[in-house]
Amino acid sequence: MARGYIVINETICKGCEFCTTVCPYQLIHMADYYNPKGYRPATLVDPEGRCTGCMLCAMICPDAAITVFREIKQAEPQFALA
Repeated sequence: MARGYIVINETICKGCEFCTTVCPYQLIHMADYYNPKGYRPATLVDPEGRCTGCMLCAMICPDAAITVFREIKQAEPQFALA
């Protein structure tokens, strides 16, 4: 399974909660504090590292406040037997 993580720019997040509805593992929650604009920003709650980097949250975010990072797996070298 691919591993990933997200970074939410809390300064521009308007707390629409769209990202919380699409996360397949319910890893995004609303913070219990407010950003400088007065919104409760979304935050990643993933202590077990379950985020796959599926990008659903970033695609639905109307403010482009979410950046997704994914682990790159190195392919095993393929050798032809002679």
